[in-house]
Amino acid sequence: MSKKQMMEMGPKTTNKFDELVKYCMTSGAINLDLYEEYDVKRGLRDSNGKGVLTGLTEISDVLSYKTNEGRKIPSDGRLYYQGYNVYDLVKGFDNRRFAFEEVTYLLLFGELPTGVQLESFNDILAEMQELSGQFIRDVIMKAPSSNIMNAIQKSLLTLYSYDPNPEDISVPNVLRQSLQLISKLPMISVYAYNAYSHFKKDETLVIRNPEKGYSIAENILRMLRLDGQFTELEAKVLDIALVLHAEHGGGNNSTFTTHVVSSTGTDTYSAIAASVGSLKGPRHGGANLKVQCMLDDIRENVKDHSDETEIAEYLAKILNKEAFDGAGLIYGMGHAVYTLSDPREVILKEYARRLSEEKGLQDEFKFLETIENLAGVEIAKRRHLFKPVCANVDFYSGFVYSMLEIPEELFTPIFAMARISGWCAHRLEELVNRGKIIRPAYKFVGVHKDYVDIEKRNETGESDMEMYDN
Repeated sequence: MSKKQMMEMGPKTTNKFDELVKYCMTSGAINLDLYEEYDVKRGLRDSNGKGVLTGLTEISDVLSYKTNEGRKIPSDGRLYYQGYNVYDLVKGFDNRRFAFEEVTYLLLFGELPTGVQLESFNDILAEMQELSGQFIRDVIMKAPSSNIMNAIQKSLLTLYSYDPNPEDISVPNVLRQSLQLISKLPMISVYAYNAYSHFKKDETLVIRNPEKGYSIAENILRMLRLDGQFTELEAKVLDIALVLHAEHGGGNNSTFTTHVVSSTGTDTYSAIAASVGSLKGPRHGGANLKVQCMLDDIRENVKDHSDETEIAEYLAKILNKEAFDGAGLIYGMGHAVYTLSDPREVILKEYARRLSEEKGLQDEFKFLETIENLAGVEIAKRRHLFKPVCANVDFYSGFVYSMLEIPEELFTPIFAMARISGWCAHRLEELVNRGKIIRPAYKFVGVHKDYVDIEKRNETGESDMEMYDN
C-alpha cells in the first residue's frame, strides 16, 4: 500500500488495517517441514525440480536429456511443435514472411499447411482482426491501464459481450473464437499501449489500422511506429520471436492455467483472460522485463563493459544479494526444464546478433554475451554445480525488443500475442478429449476448533474457555 493510500485511509483506519495485516501474515504461515512430512510436491515439482505428470498432450514436447542404457544424460534442449523440431521449423522459415501464422496453423491443426492452405488461413485471420471503432473508443481508450496486460484482460472479457454465441464451447465455435482472439490480440495490445502513452504520458496518439497482406509481425511494427516504417530484418526478427514464444508444453504456468480453467466448461474469453493473468507474473512472462531492468543496472554499475573481471565481480554481488534487487538472482539464467541450453535462446541470440549488426549495436550484443557466459560460471560456482547454468529465452528477448523500438510496457504483451496460439491449441485439445475437471488436492494442516459466541471471545481472538487441544 502506498503512503498516499495510507494517508487517505486516516490514522484510525490505518491502525485497524495494520492489525488485519498482522493477522493475515501470522495465520497464513505454514510450517515448511510439513511439505516434506506429507510428501507434498510444492509447485507440482518433485525434489529434483521435475514437474509432476498431470496430463497428456500432442501439441509440443520439451526435452533436456537423452537416454542411454536407461540412464538420463543432460543434453542440449530440444523443443518440438506437433512433433517438428523448432530448429528445423525456423530454418525452413528463413525466406518466408508468415512464419508465426504457419506455426499457429501447425499448433491448431497438427500438420504444416500447404501453400494454398496457408494463404487461405492468412485470409481468415485478416478478416477477423478488425476491431470496431466503438470497441476501440468505449473499451480500449477508456480508463487506460499502466500495465497493458491488465488492459488486455479487460478487453478480452469485454469481447464476450460482442460475441453472439459466447457460451458455446463446441469445437467449431471455440475454433472461431480462438482465431478471432489470435488475430485481434496484437491490435488490442498496441492500441492499449497507445492509449496509455497518450493519456498517461502525454504522447501523440496514433491509431493505425492493420494493413491487409501484412504478417502479424509486420502489422505490430506498422501500428506501433509513428511513421509505420520498418526494415525487412526487423519484421523477420519479430516474426521469429513470436514463433519461439508461441508454445512451450502443457506444463508451463499459463498453459496449465488454460487447461485448468477450460476443464470447468467455462467460456473462451474467461479461459484466455485467466491465462493472460498467469503470464503477467514476473516469474513467468514478466521475466523478460525483469532481465532488462537487471541489465540496465549492470550497465550503470560496471564502468568498463569490456572488463570481464569487473563484470564478474558485480555479478557476484548480485548473487550475494548485495546489488540490484537483493534477491540474489541473475534473471534470464537457468530454466525449470533445460539444462545445457534453451533452444529458443540459441535461435533468438543469433537473430539478436544479426539485428545488432544492422543497428550498429555490436558492442552492446558483446556485452550481453559476456554477461551470459560469466553468469553461468558464477552461478555454478556458488551452487557447486558441475556444469554452467544456461541462459533462457528471456535473456535476449528484451534486448531484441529494445532494438525493435518496442516500449518496455509491451515486452510481456508481445509474449502474450505469441503464446495465445498455444493456449488456444491446448484449450481445443482439452475440449476435444473431454477431460475431467482438474482438481488436485490440498491437505489440511490447520486445527479443528469449536465455535465460540462473539460475546465470549476476548481481544486476542481466543475464547475465555480453554482452547481446543489437538
